[in-house]
Amino acid sequence: MPPSQLLLLAMVSALLLLWRPVGAAEHAVGGDGINGWDTGTNYATWSQAQSFAAGDVLVFEYVKSQHNVYEVTEAAYRSCDATAPADVLATYDSGFDRVVLPEANRTYWFICQVPNHCIGGMKLAVNVPGASTAAVPPPPSPSAALSRTASSGCSLVLLVLALAHVLLVNRAG
Repeated sequence: MPPSQLLLLAMVSALLLLWRPVGAAEHAVGGDGINGWDTGTNYATWSQAQSFAAGDVLVFEYVKSQHNVYEVTEAAYRSCDATAPADVLATYDSGFDRVVLPEANRTYWFICQVPNHCIGGMKLAVNVPGASTAAVPPPPSPSAALSRTASSGCSLVLLVLALAHVLLVNRAG
């Protein structure tokens, strides 16, 4: 294979291996692990420490036989009573539920419908602000910053140029 084709193949391979689309953030509800969605977490404190945007994904992890997740109306959230069918917007019970927050300018309401769990604190309100009303977002976590940096066009161009330089130096020497 001619060196120019080898160089092109190496550059395309590097781009494909490192490119990651920047997209929605994932939020492990209550923190990482199987007990993220449980009776021992303060979800008001947890949600206030997060920055949510339309398209983000909530990941509810819990022991399937012990909990569930109901997306409900505000009234059902506040009363911890989702017995009326009109109050239940969606139900999840897999133990690993991924819930997309599709709309901005909206609050999403979640409870555990197992008896006494909601009253005991298993309830989560997630506010997704609109683009125009959102405050300045906090700095990204190191892993998010690395993901965004690795996926940016500028970083990929620099990587490809460095790779091309190494290949050309090795070919010349």
